[in-house]
Order: sequence, then structure tokens, then C-alpha cells
Amino acid sequence: MDTVDQQNALRQAAQKRIKASHALDGDADRLAQYYREWADSYELDVAGERYCGPSIVAELAGVAQAAYIGSDRAATAILDAGCGTGLVGIQLEHLGFRLIDGFDLSGAMAEMARQTGVYRNVEDGIDLNRPLSDYSSASYDVTVCCGVFTLGHVHPDGLRELARVTRPNGFVIASTCKSSAGAMSFEVQVLSLQEAGVLTPAQCLNGGRFLGEEDAHYWVLRVLDKPAELRL
Repeated sequence: MDTVDQQNALRQAAQKRIKASHALDGDADRLAQYYREWADSYELDVAGERYCGPSIVAELAGVAQAAYIGSDRAATAILDAGCGTGLVGIQLEHLGFRLIDGFDLSGAMAEMARQTGVYRNVEDGIDLNRPLSDYSSASYDVTVCCGVFTLGHVHPDGLRELARVTRPNGFVIASTCKSSAGAMSFEVQVLSLQEAGVLTPAQCLNGGRFLGEEDAHYWVLRVLDKPAELRL
């Protein structure tokens, strides 16, 4: 097998692993096992597919902080929800953010995020399809979530918890894969939370580059004063 054939074979294997992750139905045990086995090759696989989602999400966090929050960037508290191996955290750190916490369902992925050295704290075993009971309301200025609201992973209902842990006038910044956004009804959830006075869309970049041939919508959502039912 020549070099080109080897590269094609590696890319096809990576694409197969990425696609397989979308068929896990949000089942925490299956997701944890899958990502435990995938952790060692994950970054190589997504790099080969030109994964630009983390840099775009981080840049949007930087814009929201500069335009609306205005405090010292190094003192801006950020939660990286579903942080994986830490790709978003690395980009945030490059932009001058220093108070970055993260969590992930996968212990193996979370450990790789810890090893980057850019996080203040990383928790594992956290399932965003369940209430974030370990996180207090209004804890963070910005919450970012890249590549998590996609088929087989986190349901749109998880957005409510991300809003809860974000302070009023803070931001939730999330990506949703274009091919699955409709099936997941993420926009319906955004509208529902807007009607409930929980958050309001500040910006949505439709059909931006994400991973390989897959585009994504990037949501910048401003959290409003919390109604009583969202308070702890």
C-alpha cells in the first residue's frame, strides 16, 4: 500500500469512527465506552477532517466577552461543557482566558483535557442529558459547548442547564451540526427558552465550517434574568 492509499485508508477509518459516534442515542454508558476507546486517536482523526469548530467557538466567546461583558478577559469565568480532550480550552487560553473549567462524560477524554494545563478544573462522568447537580446557578460568565449538540450525544434539553449555570447577561455559545440540527429540534428549544424569558439569541452563524464536509450553526445566546424555576 503506497502513501496515498495509506492516507485514504486512515481518513476513511476516521470518518467511520466519527459517523459511528452519531448512532449512540445519547446513552451515557455507550458514549463513555465509545470515547474511552476512541480517546487516543480522537485528535488525530478530527485534525485530518479539518476540525475548526473549537477555534470558531472560542473566537465567538472572545467577541462576546469584548463586546458585552467587558471585564478583564483573564478574570472571565468560562465553563467548557463537553470539553473532550480540551481543544476548545486550548483555543480559549490562546485568546487570553484563564479561568476555564471543563467537564466531560468520558474519563479518558477528560484526563487528556487536564493534561493540557489550560483548565482550572476538569470533572468527568458528567452527563449533560441530566441535571448538572454539581454546578450552582449563575456560576459562569460564558459557557461554551462545541460538537456536543449532535445526533447520538446531548439532546437540546441540555441547553436549559447550560443557561442555568450561566449568570444573567452572560452567554451560552454552542455549535449544532447542520445535518442534525433539524432532527434534534435545537432551534425549537431556543425559541422555547426565549419565550420563557431564559435566554435570547444574540447571533447565529448559519452553515459555518465545522468538520470535514459537515457544516454547523453557531449560536451566541444571551442569558436573561433567571425565572424562579431555574434557581437552585
